[in-house]
Amino acid sequence: MAIVTGAGSVASGIGNGRATAVLFAREGAKVLLLDQTRAAAEETREMILKEGGTAEVFVADVSRADDCRASVERAVALWGKLDILHNNVGISGRGTVVEAEEALWDRVMAVNVKSMMLMGKYAIPAMAVRKSGSIINISSIAALRPRGLTPYSASKGAVIALTRAMAIDHAKDGIRVNCVVPGPMYTPMVFSRGMSEELRSAVKRRLRWVSKARLGYRLRRAVPGLGRGPLHHRGDHPGGRRRYPHQRFAGLRSGSPGRKPQIFITRQSRKQEGYCRGGHA
Repeated sequence: MAIVTGAGSVASGIGNGRATAVLFAREGAKVLLLDQTRAAAEETREMILKEGGTAEVFVADVSRADDCRASVERAVALWGKLDILHNNVGISGRGTVVEAEEALWDRVMAVNVKSMMLMGKYAIPAMAVRKSGSIINISSIAALRPRGLTPYSASKGAVIALTRAMAIDHAKDGIRVNCVVPGPMYTPMVFSRGMSEELRSAVKRRLRWVSKARLGYRLRRAVPGLGRGPLHHRGDHPGGRRRYPHQRFAGLRSGSPGRKPQIFITRQSRKQEGYCRGGHA
């Protein structure tokens, strides 16, 4: 039984939350789809139902405590327990600290960080009753390699720190807390903000030091690929049956003169006390 926040999509197509929800359902999970927009979540539900899966929609603003509490209560009422919380929802924020407006900063922090704290606040007690559970927080490579999105980068860095703290705090409750740090994703949200096939092609030409297999061709397949990352953090998935909490960091490593950038995935783990000393960059 899983909750996925941001399970809809801002436009037609497959966003990160939608991809994860569909893949969870394919693996046999019953999924509660959280989104502010009912129509977007309903579209995800229809995709799951067509494949024979089980999903329900819950309209919520996850930056509000009442909505977060009600969503967890709904999941438990529907299916009797909660196994997985996937904190996917997030918004962007451009500019430096000089350029960013206070209202934008507060909104980015509320949606990207506070929402994960609030969802965890109500999900963890529901998991702790059974001494079992998995929480997956989505950060971003922008946390490790800032690129002109200071409010966003700061919020995603906070997600990594929050993940480590939660993993240590709740290992005793049998709850694993992991962080996925994806690189650039060509999602409907990106497309809706001005990305076009022409601009995408231009970016690919500028980044020609990355092979076609790594960036160009696979950008079209990146969202399903991201969706499979959280599958390995599920307690009931063969790849997720790990004794110890761990973190996965993935993205683009900056190059230096004469050295090409690299796409990397690293894992950091330690024993049951729950220490996650990741943060490799």
